[in-house]
Amino acid sequence: MFKEKELSRTHALAAELIYAAFEVLRDNNGSLPSKQVVQEVEKRVELDEWAKGTLKKTGYIRWQSLLQFFSIDCTKAGFLIKRKGVWYLTPEGEKAIKLGKVKLLMTAINLYREWKARKEIEKAEDITDETEGDIKPDPGTIVEQAIQTASDTIKNHISKMNAYEFQDIVAALLRGMGYYTPFVAPRGKDGGIDILAYRDAFGIESPRIKVQVKHRETTASVKEIRELIGTLQKEGDVGIFVSTGGFTSDAKGAAINAHLHVELIDLDQFINLWQEFYKKLPDEDKNLMPLVPIYFLSPTE
Repeated sequence: MFKEKELSRTHALAAELIYAAFEVLRDNNGSLPSKQVVQEVEKRVELDEWAKGTLKKTGYIRWQSLLQFFSIDCTKAGFLIKRKGVWYLTPEGEKAIKLGKVKLLMTAINLYREWKARKEIEKAEDITDETEGDIKPDPGTIVEQAIQTASDTIKNHISKMNAYEFQDIVAALLRGMGYYTPFVAPRGKDGGIDILAYRDAFGIESPRIKVQVKHRETTASVKEIRELIGTLQKEGDVGIFVSTGGFTSDAKGAAINAHLHVELIDLDQFINLWQEFYKKLPDEDKNLMPLVPIYFLSPTE
């Protein structure tokens, strides 16, 4: 067991970083994309030149590497869940905040060691101030960083699209999911509906989907969601609102309480769906936003 008085410089920084990350997640309803977690942690932790320096063997920034490295202990301890580039704070993790910075980190490390049950060398103990090379890239961290890089690249590509180009790839996604899209709004005013999607060619079967698409940085408002809800008049009508800027909390509430089903899709969700259904798209639709699959060896438990 580690004792606070034995804390190395590396572990002292890691304790600050992990605690800040937990607070960031708690303050954002328990979840946030990993990139945003890193950005928010940087605002909350005072980082000196040593922390901002790079590691010799990997070239990674020290504090970012430590945050990623020790977050693995937190996932194995049951404090965090990582899924598709998003970090989730578990109820156990929220309780662990009360332990304080040092005890939270050390508890996670020791729980990780118990989990490993002597199967591997205890990586956390090997990290010292004297040997920077001991901070080795963990396979899980490498995969997580690759997923985040891929997501950032796709987001950047989408941001450069105009509204109609993005509307076209939303329609393409629906086709990949098995829907017909008899109507995709042409340039100009569309009366609020950008795409109609049906299970069959004639729209006889339900659901009959009405889609509103917003390609912008600002969040979609409750007024916009209610306008979409107002177009859902028949049994079997479903509304989908795709917003690259996300949604206000009131907008989310309006969708949840709507008399008919309304699904809200933000940029991260859209990218996940595009990746999931990409193989099912015809080549013409794939070319609207082509992807290249890259395979990593799955991290071993």
